[in-house]
Amino acid sequence: MKLILLGAPGAGKGTVAKLLTELDGSVQISTGDILRGAVNAGSDLGKQIESIMKAGDLVPDQLIMDIMEERLQQPDCEKGFLLDGFPRTIPQAEALKELLERLGIELDMAVNLQVPREVILDRLTTRRTCSNPECQAIYNVKSNPPKVEGVCDKCGSPVIQRDDETVEAISHRLETYNEKTAPLIGFYEKEGLLTNVDATSSQVVVDAIKEKLGL
Repeated sequence: MKLILLGAPGAGKGTVAKLLTELDGSVQISTGDILRGAVNAGSDLGKQIESIMKAGDLVPDQLIMDIMEERLQQPDCEKGFLLDGFPRTIPQAEALKELLERLGIELDMAVNLQVPREVILDRLTTRRTCSNPECQAIYNVKSNPPKVEGVCDKCGSPVIQRDDETVEAISHRLETYNEKTAPLIGFYEKEGLLTNVDATSSQVVVDAIKEKLGL
């Protein structure tokens, strides 16, 4: 399957992507992971990205598209891919459309995960992340707390609330999403690729996608 996962921060795109990869071996592609991977690999592109990120600037679309072109041609994408958190803007969506046409790749659909604002706020403000950069396990103080409070089950490092997961920070992220990323819903609707799913549960989303694709 070749999908784009749309939805506000905290809509559950990452969780849904992980469940879908188990279905048919499609790979989850998150721009954050790609950027970090390029930096860690120390490639020329990675060095460029590192200096931009260290300066606190946004990575330009052209650089992201270069990395995406490289990534989509890797052998593990042959079975399919799930774009998680990309594209973020209409210009990125248009550039991705051109790139996929050039590579002869056809998208199955863009899935929009619809979650009420209050559910997102509750999910993200109760989320905790392992502070060990090698681990980054995610917990939820309500639904999935670590066995020992404040300590990661997997590696024993402290579990923290990220700076971008306070109520103020999340409200700001949601505003940014509504302004820049929500218009993608209209873009993919016009392309005839949009599927809206009420994403109260990750399994509901996965089942809806399976049904739509006839899996």
